[in-house]
Amino acid sequence: MASQGARGRSGGRPTLEEVAARAGVGRGTVSRVINGSPRVSDATRAAVEAAVAELGYVPNTAARALAANRTDAIALVVPEPETRFFAEPYFSDMLKGVGAEISDTEMQLLLIFAGSDRERQRLAQYLAAHRVDGVLLVSVHADDPLPDLLAQLEIPAVISGPRSSAETLPSVDSDNYGGARQAVEHLLSRGRRRIAHITGRLDVYGAQRRVDGYRDALSDAGHGVDEALIEEGDFTEEGGHRAMRALLERHPGLDAVFAGSDVTAAGARQALREAGRRIPDDVALVGYDDSAIARHLDPPLTSVRQPIEEMGRRMIDLLLTEVADRRPSASRGLDRRQVVLTTELVARSSS
Repeated sequence: MASQGARGRSGGRPTLEEVAARAGVGRGTVSRVINGSPRVSDATRAAVEAAVAELGYVPNTAARALAANRTDAIALVVPEPETRFFAEPYFSDMLKGVGAEISDTEMQLLLIFAGSDRERQRLAQYLAAHRVDGVLLVSVHADDPLPDLLAQLEIPAVISGPRSSAETLPSVDSDNYGGARQAVEHLLSRGRRRIAHITGRLDVYGAQRRVDGYRDALSDAGHGVDEALIEEGDFTEEGGHRAMRALLERHPGLDAVFAGSDVTAAGARQALREAGRRIPDDVALVGYDDSAIARHLDPPLTSVRQPIEEMGRRMIDLLLTEVADRRPSASRGLDRRQVVLTTELVARSSS
C-alpha cells in the first residue's frame, strides 16, 4: 500500500490504532515508543517509528500530558509590580534567557505577576490547582512566602538567587560578593578612597552579599569602613537619586560611588549632576548588571556584568530536570543545587 501521508483510513488525522496496525504491534507498544520508554526492543521501536513517519502521525500532546498528570506549562513568577518588571533590563534579560532555553521543548511559558496581595492570593489558588508543572521565581525577598508554598504543594521550583545562605530550593545566581569586590577594587586602583555604596533592597540576599563584598574589599585594602558611606536603595532610579542626595548631604567629600544596579546608578548620576559634581573628575561611578543602560549613559557607565541571560537558561534547565523527575528535590531528599555564575567588571569612562 502506498503511504497515506498525513491522513488515516478515515480520511482524518492518523490514529494511534492505525500506527499500531501498520507496525504490527499493540496500541500500548506504540504509546511506549512515543513516550520514550526503554521497555521496547530496538526492532520494535524502528517499526513503530517507520509507521509514524509513513502515516504522518502527530502525537496528541494534550492527551499525553493528561495521562501523565502533566500540564506541559512552566510559570515564570515575578513577585514585583509590573512597572518594575518593564522598567528594569534585568527582568527582560532573564526572560530572554528562559525563553531561548524553553523554545526547544514542548513546554509553554506563562508570565505571572504577583506584586500585590490580591495577585498573590490569586496565584496561590492557581498553584494549588496544579495548573503548571514547575515554577521559576525571580526577584525573591527574604520574607516571601511563595517558595514555602511551592514546597508545601510539592511543585518543582527554581529561584533566581537564594533567600539566605541556608536556601532550601535550587537556585541560580551570579557571584554578588565577588562582583562587589571587583567594583571596589577597581575604584581603589583608580586612586579613590572615599567610596560610597548605594545598596539594593536589603531583604534580598544578593544585595546583602554585595554589601559584604564592598566591606571586605575596603578592609582587605587597609581602609576602614565608614557606615555613613552606605545608603540603602531599592534597585530603582528614584531610589538611587534619593540615596545619592542623602550621601552627599552626609559626606560631601566622597569621591566614588558603587551602585547596586545600573538603574540605581542612573539615578545617582542625576543627583550628582544636580549637585554640580562631574563624573568621573569629582566622583567616579560604578553600576551593576552591565545592561544597555550602562552603555548609553553619558559618560558610559563602568559596570559589573552578571550573565543574566545565562542565569535564565540555567534556571529553566534546572527546573526541567526537576519536572522530569516528577518530584521536587526537597521531597527526594537530594542535595540542593545552588548554581553561582561568575561576574566581570567592564570599565568605561565613568570611573
